[in-house]
Amino acid sequence: MSSAVLDASALLALVLNEPGRSVVAAAVGAGAGAVIGTVNLSEVVAKLRENGATEAAIHLALDPLAITVANFDTDLAYAAGFLRPATRAVGLSMSDRACLALAQRLSLPVLTADRAWASLSLGITITVIR
Repeated sequence: MSSAVLDASALLALVLNEPGRSVVAAAVGAGAGAVIGTVNLSEVVAKLRENGATEAAIHLALDPLAITVANFDTDLAYAAGFLRPATRAVGLSMSDRACLALAQRLSLPVLTADRAWASLSLGITITVIR
């Protein structure tokens, strides 16, 4: 079983060698690795592309990582939507809620660089990596 769910900001910290990288690296390297949802993976790919990375470079950076990719299905769509009232005050996006819904489904802690998440009370462990 995976060790944690990664928010896009956490995976970007790992790939871009940003502060908090070591926390994410430990989760990715632990046992079965970490998990990220397709919505958040798309966000990572978009950010890397926006920063000028080629398609090949993005695959070289992401494909070797011990990360399971979880599909965003109908149940997660509902769960993410149901999180809107509890997360609206801190301004979370749909992709943020998709990540949190995945963490709830899998009963795993979530790693993020977004400090606003620390104020949430959703019954899951939220670790702010920096």
